[in-house]
Amino acid sequence: MRLFLAINLTPEVRHDIASATASLRETIPELAWVREHLLHLTLKFLGEQPEEIVARLQPALEEVASRHRLLTMALGGLGAFPNFRRARVVWLGVGQDPRLELLHHDVEVECEKLGFEVEGRPFRPHLTLARVRQPLAAERARVLSREAKRIGYQTESVVHSIDLMRSVSSAEGPSYTTLVPAALRST
Repeated sequence: MRLFLAINLTPEVRHDIASATASLRETIPELAWVREHLLHLTLKFLGEQPEEIVARLQPALEEVASRHRLLTMALGGLGAFPNFRRARVVWLGVGQDPRLELLHHDVEVECEKLGFEVEGRPFRPHLTLARVRQPLAAERARVLSREAKRIGYQTESVVHSIDLMRSVSSAEGPSYTTLVPAALRST
């Protein structure tokens, strides 16, 4: 099974993001745009794993979640990795909140105890909006950058849980299933 850990957004927030970025999708349709119902923040990609890992991950995720209260993520600002000139991923930013950083850190620590490698790169929270399949011509990259800068969308989203997700690829694109939702504390 192909697994990852995520913070899922409410349908309302996902819809608002899709509406706010519609002009970008229309202007640069050649990108592989993430479908609205799949928008999420990836905390950790686990890759292909045997089915029995779910039973080991569930108590670890519940332990992490029990140590964290609900938190609010600030969403806004569009960017690209590594940059708009050489874009590979177009993203919506997530504010650098110490509580979100700590949640991510605790997820990494618990996953390491289960034998998963710790991510070597710094945590740069973002929502992937699109992937660039083929490098964009210089003019298309400029159009992407200009249109992204016009979008002033900002909102907040409450983090309710850490979710163990399964990803299945098909000709229609990926589909995600929540296997384990680990609820954060409400108080």
